[in-house]
Amino acid sequence: MDIVLASSSPYRKQLLSKILSNFRCASPDIDESKLATENFREMAERLSIEKAHALSEQFPNSLIIGSDQVACIDEQILRKPLNKENNLTQLKLCQGKTAYFYTGVCLLNSKTGEYQSAVENYATTFRNLNEQQLKNYIDKEQPFNCAGGFKMEGLGISLFKSIEGQDPNILIGLPLIRLVEMFENEGIQVI
Repeated sequence: MDIVLASSSPYRKQLLSKILSNFRCASPDIDESKLATENFREMAERLSIEKAHALSEQFPNSLIIGSDQVACIDEQILRKPLNKENNLTQLKLCQGKTAYFYTGVCLLNSKTGEYQSAVENYATTFRNLNEQQLKNYIDKEQPFNCAGGFKMEGLGISLFKSIEGQDPNILIGLPLIRLVEMFENEGIQVI
């Protein structure tokens, strides 16, 4: 059975390659807007399920992995900043505060239509840094396509006072510990 990662994210692809050597990637086309009735955790789970289902017709005999991450601080979603100015504004907002990351993961068996889904969370408490330090970070790492505007796996670790969660891969966008369990439930052993 083929394994498909429903994502165009190079970060998710890199994470999945830590545990699997043979999989395909395809980008799902879904509306990622928040529904008025859902919280951030529900949003992350719904979007991960929708991403997996969006590719089920294209990959009818596959295990499809959908994942989505919602980062928030003070009830405000932290998005991919896309440029320096937005990145600086977003990182200034985070200073001395705790940001919460909810990463949904879904493993859909497109042959049976059955799926497993979960949401893993992580908390990051930011240090208080001055504007020049934040600009230096942005110039060095250019994390414009990362939720929250930082790369935890790189220099972004220097932005934090503390991090809390069960799987650091959650911050990068794919909860590998939970995904390994899901694969085992499908009869696939990664080791």
